[in-house]
Amino acid sequence: MTHIWVRAEQRANETRVGLTPDGAATLLKAGFKVTVEASDTRAIATQGYVDAGCTIASEHSWPDAPHDAVIFGLKELPEDGTALPHCHIMFGHAYKGQSAGRTLLQRFKAGGGTLLDLEYLTNDTGRRVAAFGYWAGFAGAAVTLKCWAAQQRGAVAGPVAPYASAQALKLALAEELREAGAPPKTALIIGALGRVGTGAADLCRAMGVTVTGWDMAETKSGGPFPEILDHDLFFNCILAGPTTPAFVRPDAPTAARRLRVIGDIACDPDSDFNPVQVYDRATTWAAPALRVHDDPPLDVMAIDNLPSMLPRESSEDFAGQLLPTLLDLGQDRSGTWSRAKSLFDDHVKRV
Repeated sequence: MTHIWVRAEQRANETRVGLTPDGAATLLKAGFKVTVEASDTRAIATQGYVDAGCTIASEHSWPDAPHDAVIFGLKELPEDGTALPHCHIMFGHAYKGQSAGRTLLQRFKAGGGTLLDLEYLTNDTGRRVAAFGYWAGFAGAAVTLKCWAAQQRGAVAGPVAPYASAQALKLALAEELREAGAPPKTALIIGALGRVGTGAADLCRAMGVTVTGWDMAETKSGGPFPEILDHDLFFNCILAGPTTPAFVRPDAPTAARRLRVIGDIACDPDSDFNPVQVYDRATTWAAPALRVHDDPPLDVMAIDNLPSMLPRESSEDFAGQLLPTLLDLGQDRSGTWSRAKSLFDDHVKRV
């Protein structure tokens, strides 16, 4: 019997979950054991999992779970240095040279555990089986527009918070842009054909922003890309790798430009492959904009858990995408889990 243990997230402003009560009921019917940690902050109430028949465990009790339990969460674990003996399904952010990622891999190596990284669960064509991308793009575009509106007031954007729904977010943002005078005129999106870019484009168009969409064909030259500087907003919506060119170079802040806000929705500032080379750290819900130049202003928005602005919608969407792959966890007929395990094995042996 495969035992999935859904942990309560331990990061501030993170209320998403990767398994809904309906999904848990499906797993139970298929012969899985499902344990869900209690949580007062999760977007989906614990009672729903009780009603589905799950075993309920104390919040943050996963370190004491049976060693054969697969610990399922979304964002990072507490950085306490403890060894990790379990198999974890999560977003590890550990395979692209990130400093915290090396530490995480060392913890798995010390404990003998395994990371099955959600970012690298792919089908046999290399496409991810589940992603929060659309809602990351949607929410990221909204926060980027908030940063632009704050600039019109001569300010830097203040704290952001979750919304009950996408419609509530759009209504609030439209009012904020009206108070700013008018929305920005143009935005350039790289990665426009993907989930993230589609979400960003949908939000921009809903707010009256004209979108220019680029993808691999428009960036294959390797740059530079002066067109980026000729738009009010720029969105980076791609998963960068070793061959990804620099989209925004270090000299961009001092160049002649119309560009005022960069929405780095991919948000990998400490990666070796970061294509937005004007900042070095993620921004936060409390301080969503990092000002990298004053006159004229240039802000970077780079929050790394954007879908949590719409926690219920994004959780239900992601969980629905992932459920067929979770159901295959014990048998792995598609090879998705074995590919993720092989990738982990390759990286962990380097630390």
